[in-house]
Amino acid sequence: MAKFFGNLHLVLIAGLVLAIIVMVAFAASAPVDANALFRWLHVFFGILWIGLLYYLNFVQVPTMPSIPAEQKGAITGHIAPKVFFFFRWGALLTLLTGLGISIIDGYGHAALTFTGDGNVNLIGVGMWMAIIMAFNVWFIIWPAQKKILGIVEATAEEKAKAAPRALFASRTNLLLSIPMIYCMVSANLG
Repeated sequence: MAKFFGNLHLVLIAGLVLAIIVMVAFAASAPVDANALFRWLHVFFGILWIGLLYYLNFVQVPTMPSIPAEQKGAITGHIAPKVFFFFRWGALLTLLTGLGISIIDGYGHAALTFTGDGNVNLIGVGMWMAIIMAFNVWFIIWPAQKKILGIVEATAEEKAKAAPRALFASRTNLLLSIPMIYCMVSANLG
């Protein structure tokens, strides 16, 4: 058992197999179609993305100043690059699966242009917040973090300028995530 649970990839594969078994077992009452698959993946990637956003804002960033300088390298050199890998891909895949759902269900254009009914417009607000947040991840936070973490060459001055920019974008995402989650769970579409 220790070998099984010590292997992340094996646990993920087993979780996927178990999910497929559940899908097959309950297919009569919960049909497995493109919509169901996109919703499932959207929730999975959303938990990954927002979970890491909250980890970064509630745990890593506030704790870093109290970590002794000689220990910071373990976080910046090993943990943070892995966190940002899953963070940015979770953001992109959450956004793409969410847009996929809106296309499959036929409300995407109306939601993004606020030309639908109340629930469609509510999900549209959430979609725009998610688009802004994903933009922040890929075009502000990640480029700044590459400098801060030493993944790309940067002077000390460039790193110092990148830190507040990354923090501002990350805290903007934290702020937007709260109403975005409300929009997503309250629209009741589908």
